[in-house]
Amino acid sequence: MENLNENSLDELFLWVVSVDRRLVLMQSMRHHKIIKASDVAHETNRSTQNINRALKEFEDKNLAKCLTPEKSTWKKYILTNIGKELLFKMETEYF
Repeated sequence: MENLNENSLDELFLWVVSVDRRLVLMQSMRHHKIIKASDVAHETNRSTQNINRALKEFEDKNLAKCLTPEKSTWKKYILTNIGKELLFKMETEYF
């Protein structure tokens, strides 16, 4: 895994937990290796738009990667190595 310094991980941790949609998305990614916004939205009673926005934010921070960028709908996402490292930190310290 790509090594982040502890301060960077702490900053990402705070960034995720500061907004509910990001926290909901990270919690969903604990249970699914590959996700679609519509599935997360359905499981969490959120709008698909809300989850899509969180996924875009995760992509911008290099926490998630789209596996099907050529598609306009039903896109599939996975966590990047940085996302996995952050998820591990959150599982041990937060969840």
